[in-house]
Parts: sequence; structure tokens; C-alpha cells
Amino acid sequence: MFDRSFVLIIILSLVEIYGDFGLRFYAQTHKIQYLVQGIVGYVGVVYCLIQSLRLNNVLYVNGMWDAVSGLMESAAAYVFLGDRLETPAQYLGIVMTIAGMFLLKGSR
Repeated sequence: MFDRSFVLIIILSLVEIYGDFGLRFYAQTHKIQYLVQGIVGYVGVVYCLIQSLRLNNVLYVNGMWDAVSGLMESAAAYVFLGDRLETPAQYLGIVMTIAGMFLLKGSR
């Protein structure tokens, strides 16, 4: 169902969310453990990005990473942080992101 490249992009996105949440919590609390969490997350991002680029070109990896990361991080922020979008057009943007993923994936 999922090829190895797409699985790596999902892992890349999860690691990025881990780092982003750590940095957000650090910005709010100034607790050093959250800064460390953010840095570790972004070191993981670099590693996963390199692994993804071994399997696909930059255009595919970047496009899929942007889409997967945007969707996953939006969902996580909605559920765990209580963040909300403000307009129906913004929700339409989420739907269009999903459509873009299918177009990128379908062309492979």
C-alpha cells in the first residue's frame, strides 16, 4: 500500500512535529528540556530527510513532506493544542492539500 519512501516521509513529519512542539513549549515556558526536545527533533528531521532523498528526488520528497507534515501537524495542533483555523477557505486549503498529495502520489 505505502512504498518505503512515503513511510519515511510520514516518519519525517512525525519527527518534525515532535521538534516543533518542543520548541513551542520552550518558547512558552523557557524550560531547557523543551529546547533539547526541539533540537533532537530537528536533528532527526535532517536524518530522515537524507534517507528520503536516497529514494526519491527533491521535488517529490519536498512536495509530499510539505503536504504530510502540514496535515499531520494541523491535526495534532487541533487535537492537542486546541488550535483552530478561522475561515472556511482555510479548511478548503486543507482539502486541497490532500488532493495535491493524491496527485503527487498518483504520478509515481
